[in-house]
Amino acid sequence: MAHAVKLRHSKSGIVKNGYYGFSWTSFFFLGLAALFRGDIAYGLGVLAAGILAGAFSFGLLWLVVALAWAFIYNKNYTQRLLESGYEFADQPEVVEKAKRALDVA
Repeated sequence: MAHAVKLRHSKSGIVKNGYYGFSWTSFFFLGLAALFRGDIAYGLGVLAAGILAGAFSFGLLWLVVALAWAFIYNKNYTQRLLESGYEFADQPEVVEKAKRALDVA
């Protein structure tokens, strides 16, 4: 199950949600969740991978790609936000839980 944590960019002040945990949205809709978050390259890349994998396996490998993507995408997305200047801006207990899940000090 996915969990959210508020992040604020240190320079611009823009607030975004970071996520961690299994993403049901990414599982069912593959790269569309990434596209809606503005993560265009990752969204298109995983959609292409899913389509190619599904085309060569009568759709079975689409499920494998979707399952792997659902486990890794939220953590990857949030870690990239943190690397690009976002900082935790949520309640302390939410931040601590997120840091443990994201392996962030």
